[in-house]
Amino acid sequence: MPLGETFLWFVALGAIAQLVDGALGMAYGLVCSTVLLSLGFPPATVSAAVHTAEVVTTGISGGAHAVFGNVDRDLFVRLALPGALGGVAGALFLVHVASAWIKPLIVLYLLALSVLILLRAARRWRYHATPRHVPPLGLVAGTLDAIGGGGWGSVTTSSLLAGGHPPRKTLGTVAAAEFVVTLAIAATFASTIGLQHAEIVLGLLIGGALAAPFAAFAVSRLPERALLWMVGGLVMVLALVQAAKLLAG
Repeated sequence: MPLGETFLWFVALGAIAQLVDGALGMAYGLVCSTVLLSLGFPPATVSAAVHTAEVVTTGISGGAHAVFGNVDRDLFVRLALPGALGGVAGALFLVHVASAWIKPLIVLYLLALSVLILLRAARRWRYHATPRHVPPLGLVAGTLDAIGGGGWGSVTTSSLLAGGHPPRKTLGTVAAAEFVVTLAIAATFASTIGLQHAEIVLGLLIGGALAAPFAAFAVSRLPERALLWMVGGLVMVLALVQAAKLLAG
């Protein structure tokens, strides 16, 4: 496939992922990472590219939520700092562990997240995150996000909403905290393996930026449960395909 055509596919992927993320408040990294892994890119390269592109999109999103008063400062601190620490640890783990060992774990993680999303679509997700559980939640979510290339919003947003946190403050705070976590992960990858596959980063970034203005339209027009079913189903199918390839190989 010619480079120009490949680049346009990455732009399209970034745009689709951003539309989904704008409608659900999650899944940009999850959608991008699942597709890139299915194309055969190494896990560390995938996570590094996705998080580097996300620095811009999460920065814009988190800043907008802060301007409109959607960020709970106390919740932000208790979520962002442990999340960044977990993100750094997850990125270092991914860099120093052989792909052959880590890829099956990532596939299992993606399958678990797809189940979580489908449970939320079926309204059967009942985990309750009390205030004292927020820092551990951030630590685990940040670690898994770095290793799996996505999942921060899927884990934190679902848990906090199920725990009774106000939706507007939850979505805004998770988005603002995600910028800190994403920046920490991207910086860790940049200082260890450097920036690889710039065409992926630029494609995802441009696609996400172009789609961002249409995210509000997607929120107003597409039912959340329908999107959850579609995203959960897509991630599960792609993860199962990867699992089949690993078992066959």
